[in-house]
Amino acid sequence: MAAGPAARVQVIGGPQMRRALKHMGADLADLSAVNRQVGEMVLAASHDLVPRLSGDLDASQKLSVTRTRAQIVAGSRLVPYAGPIHFGWPAHNITPQPWLYDALDKRAGEVADAYEKRVAELVTRVGREGPH
Repeated sequence: MAAGPAARVQVIGGPQMRRALKHMGADLADLSAVNRQVGEMVLAASHDLVPRLSGDLDASQKLSVTRTRAQIVAGSRLVPYAGPIHFGWPAHNITPQPWLYDALDKRAGEVADAYEKRVAELVTRVGREGPH
């Protein structure tokens, strides 16, 4: 089956922001918590939007978090159709149903607010306490 392209959303200036926070002495592990928070927001929204027949596609969605990203992966060896369902497969008359993109769009304001709040907290804490 044809695999779709990797779905990515990138924060413009993310690497520069992390470098600046690190330079200030912030502990970048603190970003893991906000990455988990926003990943869980998007994952929760995706459960409402994922196409359903058996429920296997929904159950295959997994959240992975690091200090630099949150990633939701759908599909597995037993659910190989996640990519074609999400991105479509014109040769097989499968129309794209980009539920993960839609879930992010649905929660985009909350995601941006969570990042803005956490970065402001880190900057304030580093300014108050000094580098860690």
